[in-house]
Amino acid sequence: MDTPTPLRSGFGHDSTADDVLAGSDLGGRFAVVTGGYSGLGLEMTRSLARAGAEVLVPARRPDRAGEVLADVPRASVAALDLSDQADVRRLAGDVRAAGRPVDLVVNAAGIMRGPRTTVGPGWEAHLAVHHLGHFTLTVLLAPVLAEGARVVGLSSAGHFLSDMRWEDPHFARPGAYDRWTAYGQSKTAVSLAALHLDGLLAPRGAHAFSVHPGSILTPLQREVPLRTRRELGWVVGEDDRPAPGFKTPEQGAATAVWAATSPLLEGHGGAYCQDCDIAAPADSDDMLAGGVKPWVLDRGAAERLWWWSAGATGVGAVL
Repeated sequence: MDTPTPLRSGFGHDSTADDVLAGSDLGGRFAVVTGGYSGLGLEMTRSLARAGAEVLVPARRPDRAGEVLADVPRASVAALDLSDQADVRRLAGDVRAAGRPVDLVVNAAGIMRGPRTTVGPGWEAHLAVHHLGHFTLTVLLAPVLAEGARVVGLSSAGHFLSDMRWEDPHFARPGAYDRWTAYGQSKTAVSLAALHLDGLLAPRGAHAFSVHPGSILTPLQREVPLRTRRELGWVVGEDDRPAPGFKTPEQGAATAVWAATSPLLEGHGGAYCQDCDIAAPADSDDMLAGGVKPWVLDRGAAERLWWWSAGATGVGAVL
């Protein structure tokens, strides 16, 4: 297992996506940003478009996405429900049929639910959306990924909460389900998938990364009651403002945009990034401090997950 070492990128916790892209010209580049109309995804879309990229935003609520992105130049919307594998296949087919090479894929769409929810053939919803939906989309877009393309998956310090639960990944056993464990497992899966994907993409000069955007309050937490947010220390004071150390959405979007574009990451494919740099090994269980746990750097587990995912989705494991 390689020991990750920060690169001293010049950016950090407080950098914004616009800071990262200042002076960049992404004209002629084509990006796909799932969930790019809300929260962090919206800030990614705005910054990429301001830098000149054309951005396709697959959205579960396309009408709402169209309204939000109406004033964003070079942004377009396509309907997509990541929990529906048939819908993922349709969208990927549409993108391939358009014939345009894809330079950037940012898998930013996410959920954070309460009670156990299953989709499709009984898949736990966090794992289905964060990993399996994005896995199918990415594999099916592989034929049109441009030389030197980047694929970025939004992981999280939530990966601290769970390694892969190989014996029961969908929490089918009675009483097994825990919302935070389910969320954590899905974020571990995002990072492991990027680790293995990078090796598959390397021959064409393309790379994959996963990122922890930081602690940010966005619409993702809409199903977490205010009382729980207070108990967890996410909000403080009489006005329930974000706790110290939390980022703004503009800052939270920065690491994904950096991973999608920074030349510093050449030669570091598959890395788990935070604060616009490669994350150092976690030296505690403090998720606000972050870092990376060893189980998301396990190449054997990454390969195992890749083949398991290929079997579950039926899309194949070879790009």
